[in-house]
Amino acid sequence: MTAPVGVVLVSHSPALAAGLAELLAELGAGEVRVAVAAGSADGGLGTSDEKIARAVDEADGGGGVAVLADLGSAVLTARLVLAERPSAVLVDAPFVEGAVAAAVTASTGAPLDEVVAAAEEARGHRKL
Repeated sequence: MTAPVGVVLVSHSPALAAGLAELLAELGAGEVRVAVAAGSADGGLGTSDEKIARAVDEADGGGGVAVLADLGSAVLTARLVLAERPSAVLVDAPFVEGAVAAAVTASTGAPLDEVVAAAEEARGHRKL
């Protein structure tokens, strides 16, 4: 059995990330490590490199980590942190849909490259 892939949610908003993490916990059937890196160091809206680094460590079960970010500076901060963490991949995907696809795919035991691909494919899924 391969080591599980974790998911990290990088968001400016702790409330937004917490709600999405709650959804992923249900969809991942408790099989996927989901960690949140949300808000600035002082607890306000923003991002924190320290929170991202801690979340990646928390989510990494040995199979790597798919990292999804909500907006601009969250992406930039995550890129800086992940430059030193080759087992974590910043995924170019919509925050909610990509995270759902990543968690569901990771729950099947899929490797990191398949989890990343599933999250990226979520960009093309139409709702209507």
